[in-house]
Amino acid sequence: MAVTIVCVRETAPGERRVALTPEIAKKLSALGAQVLLERGAGESAYFPDAAYAGAGAVFADAPEIAVARADVLCCVQAPANDRIARMKRGALLLGLLAPHADPARVQTLLDAGVTAFALERLPRTTRAQAMDVLSSQAGMAGYKAVLLAAQLAPRYFPMLTTAAGTIRPSKVLVIGAGVAGLQAIATARRLGAQVEGFDVRPETREQIESLGGRFLDLGVSAAGEGGYARELTAQERAEQQRRLGEHLKSVDVVVTTAAVPGRPAPKIVSAAMVAGMKPGSVLVDLAAETGGNCELTRPGETFEQAGVVIAGPLDLASQGALHASEMYARNVFNFLALSLKDGALALDWDDELVARTCLAHEGRRRE
Repeated sequence: MAVTIVCVRETAPGERRVALTPEIAKKLSALGAQVLLERGAGESAYFPDAAYAGAGAVFADAPEIAVARADVLCCVQAPANDRIARMKRGALLLGLLAPHADPARVQTLLDAGVTAFALERLPRTTRAQAMDVLSSQAGMAGYKAVLLAAQLAPRYFPMLTTAAGTIRPSKVLVIGAGVAGLQAIATARRLGAQVEGFDVRPETREQIESLGGRFLDLGVSAAGEGGYARELTAQERAEQQRRLGEHLKSVDVVVTTAAVPGRPAPKIVSAAMVAGMKPGSVLVDLAAETGGNCELTRPGETFEQAGVVIAGPLDLASQGALHASEMYARNVFNFLALSLKDGALALDWDDELVARTCLAHEGRRRE
């Protein structure tokens, strides 16, 4: 019997993305799966029901019906716990499940006997790149963060020569040179700003410079494993903050992107640093969802503090819902394709991508 792959509307506030697009629905159907959607599941990302129908998908009028029939439930953000409880025992849940954010969610998964794959746990290997949802979504978030900064800034980004005189380019500093940070650097450069990038991992210098940015060397290195930074010692952090605080006095726009998966965002920009920034400066904190890189950030709010505008957006990837959904759905398909054979599921627990991404299986949590 063909596996039933389900996608319903996202329920998290502000979430516009969808886990399956018509393109991926067609590919899954070609592999022998049945694709079942709640009506309107893709509307907020601008994918109408007619496009899904043309791709071979069928519809359920109520999400509860679809969820109860799912052999695989694909999501962007984790469903509500009562929805998870309605899933069949042994069914698969696949998405950004944020297990660290809600211990009750993990317990619900265990009680329901659901096999859960938290895509944020995917190993960062070359083979996994086509499935890396963190990277694909971070790229959109970095792009949108710079556009937001440009909108909030009371100045031009590019240098302009006009009859009224020459306007100097804005000086933009991007903190964190992961996927989001590098996209932010590239976007700020396209807008004509003078761009610097800072990361405690020295190996990012080449990447920053390849995008036209200048690497800001504060004399502190925190090279870690798996492409992530290690946590700084107290002495290292104090020296980093001293040097960064001095540098911020000359910066017009700061975009912070530093994050550690499964943990609160590191505090990099202190209140004292913000107080030292020029009036009219802007700080966009891309890490607001996990607490923020700035001590003053209020997740979900934009406000002014002593002449400095601080923004803590929560849904930047969702603001680019159409392209973000396309990338996310392709990531999901590439992961599912590891286990989908002739319309049936066959999980290969010897595959590290399957094994290490799994959060819960047969009522037991997997670490």
